[in-house]
Amino acid sequence: MLQLVLAASVVTVATAVYGAIGLRWWRRARLRREILGVVATLDLAPYHVAAMENRGTEAAAAELLLDGYLDIDEAGAVLLTEAGRDPRRTPTHPLPAALLEAVRRHDPEPVSIGWIDWSDAEYQTRRSAYLSRQDALLPEIPRMPDGEGRQLLACCSCMGVTMLLVFWLLAAVLLVMARPHGVLAWAAAVVAAAGLAALLYADEADKAVRARTACEDPVGDRYRAESHPSLAALGEQQRIHVLSSVRDRSTWRGIDREADEDREEDDDWWDDDWWADAYHYRATDHDEEPGDEPHCTTRCPPAGTCPAEEATASCPGRCRGHDAG
Repeated sequence: MLQLVLAASVVTVATAVYGAIGLRWWRRARLRREILGVVATLDLAPYHVAAMENRGTEAAAAELLLDGYLDIDEAGAVLLTEAGRDPRRTPTHPLPAALLEAVRRHDPEPVSIGWIDWSDAEYQTRRSAYLSRQDALLPEIPRMPDGEGRQLLACCSCMGVTMLLVFWLLAAVLLVMARPHGVLAWAAAVVAAAGLAALLYADEADKAVRARTACEDPVGDRYRAESHPSLAALGEQQRIHVLSSVRDRSTWRGIDREADEDREEDDDWWDDDWWADAYHYRATDHDEEPGDEPHCTTRCPPAGTCPAEEATASCPGRCRGHDAG
């Protein structure tokens, strides 16, 4: 009789648990199809796609290099060409146009793309404005529920898991301690054991459902394989030069280097000679004991032949040499 009760209870609980997992699978799969359908209708600009991968500035630099507005040497320094210095020539797209104007502001000093991308405030403002305009054109994309902000549901889930563990332990203990008698009891015990074993894999089944219906970055998944046309058109050597300039955020700083050099010149007083002189004067102060008379480092003339003003000039305080002379 106990085996029948256990079998019915375990089967009921297992059906409820796996039913909830199946319902979650259905809801997440339906939402995933809806998200992918919205993403499939998107037609993003190449620079917007590059900006999503944090390569918008790199793509702009590649376009300027291919169009002959600037040159990038192997050290990553960017210098304008004659076409780049011509104010009448400007790229049509706002992002490379903003980058070209930033390079022009630092001309004729060399500057790196990485320094402009990270430190040029005007370029950052124009880049952010462009991305904001592009993001505003995107339709609202549904998001996969992640459980954040649902504290009540999380608390209920914790209580449910705790009750399930208690039930599983109690059913397992009763199943082991109660010895079945008869074919029906043995059959019920086998069913109960199978149900308990199925409950052990409920967590793994839930993780598998989440993994198969995951949709964390659908836009990135669609466009990640695509490359900006300017980046794809770069030669191998050009690509290396562009990357070295993009990654350099401190070596080449354009006209800002002049301000740094002026500041270094103002700090010339803070040098080793100053420290040596300070140490010399400080050591001289410590060597003189209170009450000692000053000593003259030069040979003093006899007191009779040394006028007072000469003695004062050559031996301040009149040392013992003059008194003894």
